[in-house]
Amino acid sequence: MPWARQTSPKGEAKHDEFFGDVEVYHGVVDIELPRTDPRAFTLLVGYQGCADKGLCYPPETERLSIDGESGANTPGAAEHAWNWKSLLLFFLAGVGLTFTPCVLPMLPILSGVVLRGQVGGLRGLALSLAYVLPMAASFAVLGALMGLFGAGLNLQARLQSAWVLVPFALFFVVFALAMFGLFEIKLPQALSNRLNNVANHTKGGSLLGAAVLGVLSSLLVSPCVSAPLAGALLYISASGDAVGGALKLFALGLGMGAPLLLVATGGAAWLPKSGPWMNTVKNAIGVLLLGLAIGLLSRVLPGPLTLLLVGFLAAGVALFLGALEFVVKSARQRLAQLLGLGLLVYALACWYGALSGQGDPLRPLPVATLAVSGDSPAAKVDAWQTITTPAALDAALAQAKAAGQPVLLDWYADWCISCKVIEHEVLNAPQVQTQLTGFKLLRFDITESNAEQRTLLDRYQLFGPPALLFFAANGSEMTADRVIGEINAGEFAQILTRVRGKVGL
Repeated sequence: MPWARQTSPKGEAKHDEFFGDVEVYHGVVDIELPRTDPRAFTLLVGYQGCADKGLCYPPETERLSIDGESGANTPGAAEHAWNWKSLLLFFLAGVGLTFTPCVLPMLPILSGVVLRGQVGGLRGLALSLAYVLPMAASFAVLGALMGLFGAGLNLQARLQSAWVLVPFALFFVVFALAMFGLFEIKLPQALSNRLNNVANHTKGGSLLGAAVLGVLSSLLVSPCVSAPLAGALLYISASGDAVGGALKLFALGLGMGAPLLLVATGGAAWLPKSGPWMNTVKNAIGVLLLGLAIGLLSRVLPGPLTLLLVGFLAAGVALFLGALEFVVKSARQRLAQLLGLGLLVYALACWYGALSGQGDPLRPLPVATLAVSGDSPAAKVDAWQTITTPAALDAALAQAKAAGQPVLLDWYADWCISCKVIEHEVLNAPQVQTQLTGFKLLRFDITESNAEQRTLLDRYQLFGPPALLFFAANGSEMTADRVIGEINAGEFAQILTRVRGKVGL
């Protein structure tokens, strides 16, 4: 929470036959909220006006937008904020990119140019840092520019559209094919030659020379590094986070420079020798890029089709590892084959799950659920009525009101990962299903996110999915029992128990 404990004035204690003992305020009331977080946020204020004779207005909720203090992040920054885990992953990715066939053999040559034989000691460390830090800083500038570029185009919102997601996914597939060696991605020959000439005329052995070489090295990206680097840039541009993008690519540059620091401090013997294993690193990066492409497509593809693609990827890796090659092998090859067999079993599970209507790669097989009575809405395949327009929603709510039936309204979108978690793990949980009896189950699909649907979000004072709303039999929303964001099955079951008591189920 962006504030400390609130300090409220003392109200008037009063007993109400319906609400019990309450504390009421007359006229204007001031409540102080000491601010502890400089970022902008939205404050929801709930209140209900009543007359002394007992007449009360419906409960109201006001949304107050509180601006951030100087230098604070924007409201969306919390979603894209960097963390140490992401920086560590980018650093490790940078180290991994160094161990590719194009880069690792260049380390001895590069160390000779930068260090001029001054290996070990403070001088060698200073020269290597003078090379690595400008190189990482150049990557950071690139990351910041891509973050600003993404923010300017609002790519985070546009990534909800198949017209953007599909081309991005195809980009990652192309980069993956480049990692598999089908073709090379590199700078235009004229630009590459010019940068090479500048690098060749730059003297090593000095701090300034090492810094210039570091900047040039960040521009002279080898074919082995350009594909995953381009993928990282696409990812950062989609996030729209300039600061996070700069920090992540700075960590990537530090990771790529770490082996040179090892050489500079006299630890070259620790580095692995060049060999066929480096192609394995390239292939592994290619597989990760394909996985990322499937992850993007999962926002617009049905769950079963996504699971089918995951199965194909797992099967391809399994065959590459020699899962079905039953010949004499070394111990390492047998271990790879064992891993491949495991992936092949997982691929079969994904395909079976996809044919069974499943869509979760972490749990591809159907999970047995608690049997419920045939009269329960949760037991029916068509228990949930999916709606996509405000008019249809109003009609469904009016129909439920006429029938005197309470309503559970689920706000859903295909591009909302949390919505799928709620759909599969919360609403399908046995302790939840048994309590859905008596509710009219409505699901508003806001996947298109058109102007009409966004207006409906404003009407219900929602930012977007996921959200679960309850309506009493008289058609009024039970605002106190709203569920905004993620929730687990146990917590939602408790809310259902409370709501059922209120509506008399």
